[in-house]
Amino acid sequence: MQVGRRTATVRAPVTILVRNPAMSRDAAIATAASRISSGSFATLLARLVAIRSASREPSLREALSDYLGVEIVPWVERMGFVTRTLTDAAAPGPFLLAERIEDPALPTVLVYGHGDVVTGLDEHWSAGLSPWVLTERDGRWYGRGTADNKGQHAVNLAALEDVLAARGRLGFNCKILLEMGEESGSLGLDTICEAHREALAADVLIASDGPRLALDRPTIFLGARGGLSFHLTRTAREGFHHSGNWGGLLSNPGVELAHAIACLVGRNGEIRVPELKPAFIPDNVRKALEDCTPEPTPEDPEIEPWWGEPGLTAAEKVFGWSSLEVMEFSCGNLERPLYAIPPSATARMQLRFPVGVDPKAVVPAVRRNLDAHGFESVEVRAHSDAMFLASRIDPDHPWVRAVAGSLARTLGRPPAILPNLGGSLPNNLFCDGLGLPTIWIPHSYPGCRQHGADEHLPIAVAEEGLRMMAGLFWDLGEPGFAP
Repeated sequence: MQVGRRTATVRAPVTILVRNPAMSRDAAIATAASRISSGSFATLLARLVAIRSASREPSLREALSDYLGVEIVPWVERMGFVTRTLTDAAAPGPFLLAERIEDPALPTVLVYGHGDVVTGLDEHWSAGLSPWVLTERDGRWYGRGTADNKGQHAVNLAALEDVLAARGRLGFNCKILLEMGEESGSLGLDTICEAHREALAADVLIASDGPRLALDRPTIFLGARGGLSFHLTRTAREGFHHSGNWGGLLSNPGVELAHAIACLVGRNGEIRVPELKPAFIPDNVRKALEDCTPEPTPEDPEIEPWWGEPGLTAAEKVFGWSSLEVMEFSCGNLERPLYAIPPSATARMQLRFPVGVDPKAVVPAVRRNLDAHGFESVEVRAHSDAMFLASRIDPDHPWVRAVAGSLARTLGRPPAILPNLGGSLPNNLFCDGLGLPTIWIPHSYPGCRQHGADEHLPIAVAEEGLRMMAGLFWDLGEPGFAP
């Protein structure tokens, strides 16, 4: 089937699981948790990690298709899902759309995840570790994708399978959307969602990505901050000029650019351009954040309370406000110094922003601010990186209460409820584009080293995730649970 520049391949389900007569919520949870002690989850995760599905590596594009075709499609088809493989010209890899419709009158849940990963960085991993080999060490599973995002969506699919086996049915309709290009900016996901709006129609999105608030704090978050980058460049002249002969006579682009950046962000990290930050934090968001203090582990850097917007708590700074960072700064060549005044300097700036900031206003506002401070010679250029928009649902939404109640029943304590993640995800495509309440339940933690060397998933977090999701998927199949 051809749809414009998108294609779809349809596959029929292979097997439908048979009900276990000893069905119960507790039995489903116990079965899911036993995947850890039996070693079956580690075996599954090892196969997923071994597929080098780095979406920014052109030489590994075949692995993006293998991840879905070899591992995920056969797995979900055994659960009775009908699968379609979709493609889009802008995307580095395919998309999987799977659905199991038990009764159109039942609630429908859309489950999302991504099977692509960032570059392996093989040479930077600790001795005895590899990004492509699952290794257990000190209660952790090491490997690329263990935390972001293979381990997380594997937890969810495993829990779905165990609930289906225990009950013989889910008791709700389920759709799965798995993409293979999130680490490349989710290119093509917007057109896939728009072209398949009817197929993706659901009552709620349940997904897992990003970290929980703290290692031992199960968490729900309801959206994500947006993220965009822009470049600042000051070019003074052609070529390098000897600093002994020309120092004090020629302007230094590095010095000029440093002062230009200081017009945008202050000495203590406060943003000086109003358009780059929200006007206020909504009261119910502020109230929700009262119970969401970041708690670094001993391996994490200590929070520096003097940095960031004055008057805000640590939680408000990272979840309710904007942050403007210098991500890279280039001026001259540190590795091969010339002892000469450089001709130009460039910085890549990154803005993370919550709901309440207009991303289209950012670059024009930066331009006006620099001009007002006499930096007309500094060029401002929007970066070509994909941009994620900010989005979140109301913390008082009925689906939030329902899901939080289910997790609390399983855990014996309430989860933290974050209005949005501090990082960026394509949540706006589901929240704003498809009009879904969006509930994210992360199975990772802030110190997981995602996107770096030694990425890992604590085994205890994976086990807790299996228990939470089995309980939630069981509850979703109970009459009257869905708002």
